[in-house]
Amino acid sequence: MDKIFLNDLKVNAIIGIWEWERRLPQNIHIDLEMATDIRRAAESDAIEDTLDYKKVAKRVESFVIKSEFKLVETLAEGIAGIVLTEFDVPWVKVRVRKPGAIRSSRDVGVEIERSRAEA
Repeated sequence: MDKIFLNDLKVNAIIGIWEWERRLPQNIHIDLEMATDIRRAAESDAIEDTLDYKKVAKRVESFVIKSEFKLVETLAEGIAGIVLTEFDVPWVKVRVRKPGAIRSSRDVGVEIERSRAEA
């Protein structure tokens, strides 16, 4: 299985359960791994034959900016659903991190793996 990855996409969004978290956007960091077959693109050397990670990044960024979820779990599920359905990949791993959410930790978050069969 081939994978295309996108690491440390930084987006500001309203997220959190506490009233103070809902006042101002916070930094969210997103990592994606997406299964795809790159052989056709490798042969043709054409962007049309591969998963365009710039389009994925723009779509995920737009979704996250507009979202106002309380939980990173909900955000991760939404991102996975978009990647699976809109970009026709069979499998995705999504990692969502909130830097500074716990004072004594660099970041906290969730990592999920989903397949198209589950979407």
